[in-house]
Amino acid sequence: MKGLSQLFGSRVAVYTLDMESSRGRGVKPSGEIKIALREISVADIALLQDELRLHRTAVESAALCEDKLGDDWVARLLDMSGDELTDFANQEGGNHASLSALRSKLRLIDRLPFVERSLSQSTLDQVIAQLERGQHVVLEFGRQRNLLAYILAANVITRRLHDLWVKKTERYWNTKDEADRPRPLMITIEEAHKFLNVDAARQTTFGTIARELRKFYVTLLVVDQRPSGIDAEVLSQIGTRITCQLNDERDIDAIFTGVSGGSHLRTVLATLDSREQALVLGHAVPMPMMVRTRKYDPTFYATVGGDDGAVILSRARRYEEIFGVDA
Repeated sequence: MKGLSQLFGSRVAVYTLDMESSRGRGVKPSGEIKIALREISVADIALLQDELRLHRTAVESAALCEDKLGDDWVARLLDMSGDELTDFANQEGGNHASLSALRSKLRLIDRLPFVERSLSQSTLDQVIAQLERGQHVVLEFGRQRNLLAYILAANVITRRLHDLWVKKTERYWNTKDEADRPRPLMITIEEAHKFLNVDAARQTTFGTIARELRKFYVTLLVVDQRPSGIDAEVLSQIGTRITCQLNDERDIDAIFTGVSGGSHLRTVLATLDSREQALVLGHAVPMPMMVRTRKYDPTFYATVGGDDGAVILSRARRYEEIFGVDA
């Protein structure tokens, strides 16, 4: 099965958190992602509260450390000896047990292969430059598939992108110069309920983006097998939904939250072929419709890669003529 970079060539840049794994599979990444400890915020730690099994007081201690120790608070806390930690707790009014537990859990982050104590230059700059030029970027995790690595890297990178796009948008609002208009950015996240559940949606950058609804030219493509785990407020902001067959009643209820005619659509959803059909509803289509998904076979690859995309372009234009919307 071909990947996006194989199908679309230079239009797609692949970055990896695990260069050794990527090269072992014959992938030639555009670069390797590294994250410095100073790029990790209290919000990132709060998001990892369950994964790190941190008590709420430990998260509060993280906020104290960031306030008193500055941007390098993670590294400085990790480097503290037992006596230094005791002195810090006494001087700043922190809870010694919570600070000690926090330091212990932060060592798990410090040991991640893509996390560095310091970087002379952020390796995310290259990724951002690619996106600003209109290229598509795929982030490959390689062997770093545990939730700790996934949630940390995804949130840190997305927060950096969101902050930059907010600044770009505010500059455009001030200058009204079309040259300053930000290029629209869409971020795709899998296992979305890990970032957009009721608790996390209020803390993560993903939740902020979902609530802003493209205000700053950034939006989300949310991919999840358990939509019931996503915050209802976020689900209500999702304009277009592409849904394959679901069996869990809670997931079905979540998909049709706020959708008129939901009872009829539940029947349609139940009749879908589990592998080859999907239900599309929302802003992108004039009415809910059932579609058959394409197979990844030689015909598909020839269509995507052949004739410089002429087949896809002609179909897109025909779609626009019929429905009067962008394909």
